[in-house]
Amino acid sequence: MKQPTLKENLLYQRKLKGYTQDELAEKTTVGVRTIQRIEKGEVQPHLQTVKLLAVGLSIEVEDLIVLDNPNEEVIQRKWMLLFHGTPFLGLIIPFANVLIPLFIWVGKANDNKVYDQHGRAVVNFHGTINLMVIVSLLLFFLIPGYNYFITGAVFLFGIIVSIINISSALNKQTCNYPLSIPFLKPQKD
Repeated sequence: MKQPTLKENLLYQRKLKGYTQDELAEKTTVGVRTIQRIEKGEVQPHLQTVKLLAVGLSIEVEDLIVLDNPNEEVIQRKWMLLFHGTPFLGLIIPFANVLIPLFIWVGKANDNKVYDQHGRAVVNFHGTINLMVIVSLLLFFLIPGYNYFITGAVFLFGIIVSIINISSALNKQTCNYPLSIPFLKPQKD
């Protein structure tokens, strides 16, 4: 039997209490738009948000979500932050943007398929960025002076995509790294 999802439980509990989304928002510090997005299944809210909703509905957190291990969400968010945030060390230490996530991925890939997926995506993207930077620097011999703009654009692209993916990984548990060369391919079962 499939367990009801958070969005189904929230909608059910809110209607059971007879609250509109606006009334529930007034009883909690959770915004109406957030409640709407949760009920549509567009976001996976933080545990703190779920706790606020439960208090506003005068129910237990377990009535909204079944928690096998309440600390699991916090732990997973920390690993996501490590995977997606440590590449910024590559701005200080050459190739750290690939090596550090690679070491983390090697250690965590077998623990959880989410870690495996995110780790591969991060390593593939930053490996691609490093390759693009090296190629753009070698373009100095073909188009001296202009290659610096290309190199700057590659750095800026890498930084922007990384920041977007940190937010996406922490809030939605998803990531999208465009233009990545698949150096690390998913294992076939």
